Amino acid sequence: MQAGTKRSDIKAGIEVEIVLKKDQRSGKTTRGTVKDILTNSATHPHGIKVRLEDGQVGRVKTILSSQGE
Repeated sequence: MQAGTKRSDIKAGIEVEIVLKKDQRSGKTTRGTVKDILTNSATHPHGIKVRLEDGQVGRVKTILSSQGE
């Protein structure tokens, strides 16, 4: 498992844990599969923003698998 602060580590189809905007205070994570990468910069200190296949948007906290490669 690795942190999701580098855009190059994240690809469509991989399984990740994200923190939704509404859960930022609690730090609760949501698991899902990446559909789109929304952050344009190469890195982001709080995690790369992605859209999951179910439509939820949040910042990647943990990369669980690299199946998309």
